[in-house]
Amino acid sequence: MANRHLSRSIVLQTLFEWDFLPADKKNAGSIDEDIKNALKRNLKEFAPGLEDDVFVFSLIDQILKKQVMIDKIIEASAPDWPIDKISVVDRNILRIGLTELLFGDRTQVPPKVAINEAIELAKTFGGENSGKFVNGVLGAVYKEIGEPDKGHQKSSNQKKNHSDVKEPVDISKLPIEKKGGALVYTKKDGQIMFALVHDVFGYWTISKGGIAEGESEEEATKREIKKEIGLDINIEAKLGANEYVASHPEKGKSLKKVVYFLGNCEYKELVLEKSGGLDGARWFGMEEVPELRIYNDIIPLIAKAVDIITKK
Repeated sequence: MANRHLSRSIVLQTLFEWDFLPADKKNAGSIDEDIKNALKRNLKEFAPGLEDDVFVFSLIDQILKKQVMIDKIIEASAPDWPIDKISVVDRNILRIGLTELLFGDRTQVPPKVAINEAIELAKTFGGENSGKFVNGVLGAVYKEIGEPDKGHQKSSNQKKNHSDVKEPVDISKLPIEKKGGALVYTKKDGQIMFALVHDVFGYWTISKGGIAEGESEEEATKREIKKEIGLDINIEAKLGANEYVASHPEKGKSLKKVVYFLGNCEYKELVLEKSGGLDGARWFGMEEVPELRIYNDIIPLIAKAVDIITKK
């Protein structure tokens, strides 16, 4: 079996070369002959005997096909670091890690393995703080997608890495970020419709924004909904609240406390604020919602909203 860690280092070397090509020389979205030749050359030089490594060719092909989307996710997860300000090594390690984390076969490469492999690449090929930076970005994305293999136990023949061991977090000492969100509904042609936003991780979710210290949760939420999707809403009920520890690649950990409301408004087209974390906003009929890709912690809020609305 090919050494997957060595294979990833070959992919990194090839992406490093690709990243220095002029924009008009890059065949974005596909693996062209120049990249194939560079990949074959690097395999022959650094991994003799692995020239026919299917994993290498499959991984770099997927990275290049998803590169535009992956770069948007990097910028959303590291908002203080525009993609062109991240070192060439670090951004290509992130491209590898995110491709495996979000689009890979989880039966072959579980999410935590994808993260740990990227961290090891950063420690080997990056700068002094590369491991911490890559860990922060991938950890933030892993949290956003709902920690898909949380509780996954490693088989006895897997090597345990010290980065797998989580230090206990004292949430009482973390800075708090308060946010308010609203599941907004309207009636159009006698049909109940919900306004949802689409994030760069591929999920439909509830619009939300920040609450300043001492500010009313309801008023702040109304302001943020207006800012994010252009709706003037009335708040009808509180749907619930949750809190979670979030990791920022530079600022570290914080405790996010989010309160969610049910709001209504007159029907109008949604106007999405330009944001690194969102790429769409739409109205959905109530019957369409169950077919959407939605975060697990949002589903109970939508169910409660439907119950409130149908009982009116």
